[in-house]
Amino acid sequence: MNKYEYSIRHLMIESLFLIIISSMLFYFQNIVGTIAFIVSIFLIVDQYNYVKKKNESIKEEIMNLNNEFTDITKMAIFKVPFPLIVINGKNKISWFNSYFKDLTDGEAEILNNQIENLLELKAVKDGDTLQYYESSIEDKYFRFYPVKITDRDNHVLTLLYGIDNTSFMDVVTLLDEKRLAMIDIFIDNYDEAFNSIKEEERAKVFSKVESILQDFAREQNGYIRRYESDKYIMILEKHELENVMAKKFSILDMVKDIENTNKVPVTLSIGASIIGDNPSEIHEKSRSALDVALGRGGDQAVVDIGELKYFGGKNTAVEKRNKVKARVVSHALKQLISQSSNVFIMGHKNPDMDSIGSSLGMLEACKINDKECYIVLNEVGPQIENIYNAVLEEKPEYEKYFVKSSFAKENCNSDSLIIICDNHRKNSVECAEIMDITNKIVIIDHHRRSSDYIKQTSLTYLEPYASSASEMVTEILFYMTDKLELPKIVAEALLSGITVDTKNFFYQTGVRTFEAASILKRQGADSIKVKQLFKDDERTIKLKSDVIATSKMYNNNVAIGRLEEEVEESILVAAQSADDLLNILGVEASFVLARVKDKIHISARSLGKISVQLILEKLGGGGHLTSAGAQLDCSMDEAEEKVKKAIDEYIKEDTSESYID
Repeated sequence: MNKYEYSIRHLMIESLFLIIISSMLFYFQNIVGTIAFIVSIFLIVDQYNYVKKKNESIKEEIMNLNNEFTDITKMAIFKVPFPLIVINGKNKISWFNSYFKDLTDGEAEILNNQIENLLELKAVKDGDTLQYYESSIEDKYFRFYPVKITDRDNHVLTLLYGIDNTSFMDVVTLLDEKRLAMIDIFIDNYDEAFNSIKEEERAKVFSKVESILQDFAREQNGYIRRYESDKYIMILEKHELENVMAKKFSILDMVKDIENTNKVPVTLSIGASIIGDNPSEIHEKSRSALDVALGRGGDQAVVDIGELKYFGGKNTAVEKRNKVKARVVSHALKQLISQSSNVFIMGHKNPDMDSIGSSLGMLEACKINDKECYIVLNEVGPQIENIYNAVLEEKPEYEKYFVKSSFAKENCNSDSLIIICDNHRKNSVECAEIMDITNKIVIIDHHRRSSDYIKQTSLTYLEPYASSASEMVTEILFYMTDKLELPKIVAEALLSGITVDTKNFFYQTGVRTFEAASILKRQGADSIKVKQLFKDDERTIKLKSDVIATSKMYNNNVAIGRLEEEVEESILVAAQSADDLLNILGVEASFVLARVKDKIHISARSLGKISVQLILEKLGGGGHLTSAGAQLDCSMDEAEEKVKKAIDEYIKEDTSESYID
């Protein structure tokens, strides 16, 4: 009800009152009453005209005020010191204010342009509810809050008003840059270098190492402290660590280039991290990163920034093992076996000679300790068919020890022990499910540690300097009992594992490799019998010949072959073809692709100049510098392109280039 209606109502009450008074006067005195009626009508008409004019005046004032306010509002909206944008249902800009126009510098058409062409909006939600968008414009950060509005045609529009969040983001960025970072540094061949360098040179060499590390810390405005003869810890800020990463941890080469007359290089293994809510957690992560660096062969740096980044690691690992560790591991494993209810031994999927040989060796370790034990083996592939048949032919009673995953899952319990040979990745074991039943897990492996290694173990014996898991198992067996007696076929299986992984004692072969082989020879292993285990049938030979004949050179020194036909022996043919391709003059590395159960299996080999491990790690695989593998879920052509791309990326990196796992 407006003022005009309110005034008329009061006027009607007054008029009624005057008419009643005039009627009463007319009743008693006609003349006076008539005069009263005339005066009342005059007053009523005059009052009505007054009210009407007054209300019209008020309405005019209100309209003028509304128009003035509308002009002020429009001006304010255009001049407010924050961006305003209206977008329609098609995400096109329907309207914008001057502030937003100034932000875009008028470089692009704004009206009717898609909002994503001008702003990169990152939605921030609380559950499923949109809270605001984040966006950066030049050097400023904004939060754009959405408001739904409806126009005169009932079209739903969205008004985005931006709040300048630059100061807050500057503080966040500063705090992030000032975050604590820790670096653990380990001289990973300290004892070997110390004992091999001439006595008169030792002080000079290690003083130079100390000087380089101190200078390194000063350059990064960090603090470094040695807490053991071969161990250092360094504290610095995150942005300084990023500078070190940008330089690809050049300190690795600086230390390695220290000269001495014995030509024994001093190498570093480095673990760094920024992950953690407090210094204790950050240090724990940096130590884990150092363990990964050591597990991958040393002479490299691993940084945990939420994902693992690797630097270096492109050189052949120098043997740094000692027999004391093998003896300690053997004793610890013997105790774990004795304290378990039963033992399940697993290799990796698509097992090879080393996987089955080391598993058979661990089977004998369990039998030495009179413990119920099984080897989990779901399929007998062509790679192990010869040795598997030979074992059952010579030892028919061993058939009961080979079980499938279903048996393992039914009979494994919380007191069971799981021994994983020739593998340290959960996704690659024969039966990953039983690892959720018991936490008593032992790993015996010689591959460089990958980022998805099994972390929760009772015992991890990972030696990337060893030739094979079979070599490591042979040493464990040697120290487990005073008088080792192995079945002849088991000794031959272990020797076969060493033979296949060293390519007939050519690659990754050290003094300990020959010592292990001599132990197996004393146990009755027949080299001729081992040679016969590697014989192939006519079909396999022809398939390998086809792969080699159709292979192509890439980048002048890499051979890439393809086995187009999917056969039972696909993995075996791929591996052996990759080996044979290295015999071609000028070939430094080889990659062979084969179809295996709707996936593409890749076998890679190298003469040592190129790290096929680092190349295939880019594709989710792994292995050694000279031998690696991977599987891709794509077509053969796509897999080949991915391999080529990984090779190109590797070539672009120098010896300290980083890559992400």
